[in-house]
Formats: sequence, structure tokens, C-alpha cells
Amino acid sequence: MAKGQGAALDRKKLMADPIMMTTIVVLIAFLTLFILYPLAILLVDSLYGSNGFSIDTFKRIFGMWTFRRAIGNTLKVGFVVGILSTLIGLLFAYVEVYVRMRKVVGGLFKVVSMLPVVSPPFVLSLSMIMLFGRSGLITRFLLGIYDNDIYGYWGIVIVQTLTFFPVCYMMLKGLLKNIDPSMEEAARDMGASRWKVFTTVTFPLLLPGLGNAFLVTFIESIADFANPMIIGGSYDTLATTIYLQITGAMDKEGAAAMAVVLLCITLAMFAVQKYYLERKTAATLTGKASRGRMLIEDKSVTVPLTILCSLGAIFVIMMYICVPIGALFPTWGYRFTPLTFKWFSQVFTRYRGLQAFRDSFVLSLIASPITALLSMIISYLVVKRKFKAKGFIEAVSILAMAVPGTVLGVGYIRGFANGIFHTGILSSLYGTGLILIIVFVVRSLPTGTRSGISALRQIDKSIEESAYDMGADSLKVFTSVTLPLIKDSFLSGLVTAFVRSITAISAIILLVTPSYLLITVQINEFAEKGAFSIACAFATILIIITYGAVLLMNLFIKFFGTSRKQKEVE
Repeated sequence: MAKGQGAALDRKKLMADPIMMTTIVVLIAFLTLFILYPLAILLVDSLYGSNGFSIDTFKRIFGMWTFRRAIGNTLKVGFVVGILSTLIGLLFAYVEVYVRMRKVVGGLFKVVSMLPVVSPPFVLSLSMIMLFGRSGLITRFLLGIYDNDIYGYWGIVIVQTLTFFPVCYMMLKGLLKNIDPSMEEAARDMGASRWKVFTTVTFPLLLPGLGNAFLVTFIESIADFANPMIIGGSYDTLATTIYLQITGAMDKEGAAAMAVVLLCITLAMFAVQKYYLERKTAATLTGKASRGRMLIEDKSVTVPLTILCSLGAIFVIMMYICVPIGALFPTWGYRFTPLTFKWFSQVFTRYRGLQAFRDSFVLSLIASPITALLSMIISYLVVKRKFKAKGFIEAVSILAMAVPGTVLGVGYIRGFANGIFHTGILSSLYGTGLILIIVFVVRSLPTGTRSGISALRQIDKSIEESAYDMGADSLKVFTSVTLPLIKDSFLSGLVTAFVRSITAISAIILLVTPSYLLITVQINEFAEKGAFSIACAFATILIIITYGAVLLMNLFIKFFGTSRKQKEVE
């Protein structure tokens, strides 16, 4: 009864706070209009035709052999990439947490985990073509192989695995650190071998986390657009088929139905990952380890594992280094000639690179603080406030994580090209920079929201209640008490949003008009044409800008963040 009275009192306070009520209403309107509405309009378009509601569009697309093949290809690639990425990520995580290794190897691991974050998602496709394609540096010049075909299924699998396994590595590293070493050491004391301990103790505890990592990678793989577009060749996936259906066949209704199919697959996997595996993981791995782990020092174990992981890390780093090197070749794959900087100069003098970098940088810079602030506001409402629409706000803000970029792009085209519900309202939004900013915000919102929720749950409610008792309103409490306490999460969300926005491709390639030039779209276009040197020049400059932004923001957090002040107090 006391709990019910407390909830009623919280709702009464909320209703009496006009700032908070206005914020909630605006948030609900934003999430409904720019996340739920585009997805709903896709479903309506795919089910509604000249004869009213019917499933004729779905019958038509499922009658297309190319679409059925694309579904099979997508699922096949997703499962293989998910398994390979999880296994490689587990190997790297296990070596870092359990094996005593040199600092140089640990440094390699950090670089590998950082590179996919600060680079466009299709950089490795460029490297793979330049190193192992028909005119590849390794296949043609070093091995003398002239008929090698890297395009297709295996090209996509290799590139996506190298791109996504660092995500699994970071996830599994945290889970392995939380396993109490006393359980494993007890098994060792009873005479079990290291392999027996791993298979009977460590692996069962890690199994839910492995499932989580697999599903995250699977969703990323089937939603990936850029890599299959560049290196897929004639091997179609759902993301590329949807893109070609709307740009080549001009079949918007068919593309909408295909997008609904892809969305259903990702939502099903996301639901399993979110509502089953995450809870099971939390229940299995209980908190932090009670004490430090005794690292494996046996050379029969450390030497082969360290060599294997080091070679893997060096290969991934080499793939990324290939991008700036590729930009220095006058004509890649033709012959060895003196290196040149002409492609870097032509980026700005011939290919309107200045406008592309300016547009991408400005739009990402505008979207980043909006995303970070919205994420913190949503996190604050979810954790610190009780109201009926709280579950809706949390669910919809996280939902964007499961929506493939191509699906969202098609949804925005169908939803806003002719206005909301084809009424002409907000039709002026389509084709502008504002809709690109909104897409950037929507795509980055789930990451910032989850980070903010984790940070806010560590703050005692009594701190904010004291400010309320002294007469402060909700805006004053949020800006002067809550936000300073979660400053690190806010700044981290800011830099994450900037990186995700400036390297985005799948969600915005269908929405970009000639009025705006974006770097990732330019890179994708040049790569499709086979102009790899100029594509590498664009990609190299983009990586430098992104990495520089990450370094600057990390330095800012280090010297001005909350954690520094706490250390000074201690």
C-alpha cells in the first residue's frame, strides 16, 4: 500500500511539473513520428494497394527468385559471420583476460578494438579488393595469381567477420573478467586440466554471453549494406536487394515489403537477445570477481595463443593500413610506380571533397549534441521518473537499434516524400539536411540511452530529492545536479554519436540529394566504379578526422570529466 501511495505521489508531482510534462509529450511525439511512423508506413504500403488491404505485394516479392535467393544468402552469411566473429572474439578475449602476455600484444588488441569504431564500415572491403582481388598486391604481384575472384560469398564473410569480431571481443572480455576465478581454481585443484576447466566451468558460465555476442553480430551482418554492395558482386543480400529494388526497379511498394521482411528478421533476433539472453547472462555472471585471477604462464599455452592472436591483430591492422597506402598509388594494381599525393589533392580540387567533408562534419556536429542530450533526458525519465508512458519511451528509443539502416531509409522515403500519410504535411522535410540530422540522431540514440541508463542507476535518488526540497524545478535539478554527475556518459555519448553519424552509410544513402555531399556516399560511389585510389584518399581523411575527434573528446573527458574530479577529491 505504501508503495502504491508513493507511486501516486510521484505521478501527482509529475503532473504538477509543466517542464517535465512538456518534455515527455515532445519526446513521445518525436519517437512516434521518426521511429514508429516510418516503420508503420512500410507495413501499410506493403499491405495496401489499389484493391485495398491485401498480401499481393508479399506474394509478388516471394514469387521473385532473386528475392528468395537474397533471403537465403542473407541468413547464410549472418549465421556464418556470427559464429566466426564470436569464436575469434572469444579467443582474443580469453587470451587478454587469462594469459600473461607482453604489453605490445595488449596494445595491438586495443588498436584492433578501436579501428572499426573510427573507420567507415566498408573500409575493409576496399582493402580486401586491393590486396586479394584480380589486381591485388598480394595475389597478382606477390603470388602471380591473375584469376582470383574475391567477390561474392566468401568476400562478404571475411570482411564482415574482420569488421564485427572486435565487437564480440569487447563484449566477451567484460564477461570473462566478471567470472570468479575461485570456481576455476577449485576445479584445477581437483586435478582437472585447463581444457577440462574451460569446457566444464568457464564455457557454461559464458554460454549466454556467447549467444548474446552471436545475435548482436548476426543482426549487424544481415543489416549491413556497404560491404555486400562493394565486395558482394552478384551475391545479393536483402539490404542490397532492397536498395536496387527502389533505385533500379523503381518498385517502392516491393521495396517496402522487402524491408518489412528484413525488419521482421532483425526484430525477432533482437527480441531474443534483449529479453532472453541479456537476463540470462545477468543471472549467470554474478557481479565482479572476488579477487585477481592467476594468469596462465605456461609457455606451451601462452606462446601459441599469443602468436596466433598477434598474427590476427597484425593482419587486421595491415588491412586498415592498406587504405592510406592505396591512396598513394597513381594506378592501383597496374604496376609499381613512384607514390604520389595527387589523389589527396584531387579530393579537394576535382571531386568536391571540401563540400563533402564540410557537409558531413557540420551535419554530424549538429546531430551529436542533440543525440547526447536526448539520450540523457530519456535515461533520466526512465530511471528517475514514474509515469505510464515510461515503458513506451524506453522501448521505442531502444527499438532503433534493431532497425537496419536500409529499412529506415526506405521508411523515411515512403513516410515523408509525400508528407505524413500522403497529406503533404512535412513533405518539405524530405531532401533537406534536417532529415539527415534526424536519421543520425535516431541511429545513435539507443547507444547513448543504454549508457545513460547504466550511469543514472548508480546515482542515489536522495541527491535529487534534496534539490527539489530546496525549491528547484525539474529543469534546474537536471542541469545542475543530474547532468554534472553523468557528465562522462554525456561526453561519451557525444563522441559516439559523432563517430556513428560521420561514418554512416546504409541509412542515408537513399536520402541524400545532390544538395548535400557526404563522405561515405562518395567513398561508396568511387568504390563501385573501381576508382579505389580516390576512394582510399577519401577514407583516409575520414579516418583521420574521426580518430582525431575521438582523441580530443577522450582528452576532454580525462581532464574535465567527473572521474578526474573524484580522483582529486580522493
